Amino acid sequence: MPLATTRRAGLVDQVIDQLREAITQGEWPVGQRIPTEPALVAQLGVGRNTVREAVRALAHTGILEVRQGDGTYVRATSEVSGALRRLCGSELREVLQVRRTLEVEGARLAATARTDADLARLRTLLERRDDDHREGRIDEFARTDAEFHLEIVRCGHNSLLFELYRGLMEAITASVASTYDDLEHAEIIKHRGLVDAIEARDADRATAEAGGFLDELLARAVPADA
Repeated sequence: MPLATTRRAGLVDQVIDQLREAITQGEWPVGQRIPTEPALVAQLGVGRNTVREAVRALAHTGILEVRQGDGTYVRATSEVSGALRRLCGSELREVLQVRRTLEVEGARLAATARTDADLARLRTLLERRDDDHREGRIDEFARTDAEFHLEIVRCGHNSLLFELYRGLMEAITASVASTYDDLEHAEIIKHRGLVDAIEARDADRATAEAGGFLDELLARAVPADA
């Protein structure tokens, strides 16, 4: 989508909002270089200093990454995602450790707070996940599995926990792809027991199910210094 020309008041904030919107909407995917500073100046109708300040602000939050002599690249789709990327990095074991912390509590809350509508959405996503696995659609499987775990957190109806987890979605999807690149391994980890526990409102069983499969993944993830 083309960027709109900004109004005169609050130019830096307006440019920040428009750049963030372009990233959120997928105009510039993660890993892609954004237009050059002169191109943004022309598109937005503002001065170089305004564009430079907006880019600097988004780089500070972790959404953009300025590479000297190369350009500016999209690093994350939100401030939360950018902050969490700086916190846990991209190393698989660290991502799994953070996932375990959030997903075990998410499963416990889901078992106590889920609605019938929540449960129906959860089962629909589980069916999609299993279909992607059976058909060998590894990329789709990774995305659907991550969406399934996000839905579990949503079922707990804790908005802050949900936003924290959603901010990690890119790292979570990557961790799923890394650990499930062997479909035989993916076959081992089933989530029907987790959904059944949430349906039964059995918080202890739900946390055991969530923690159990992540413990297995952590056991398979060899530390970098091992």
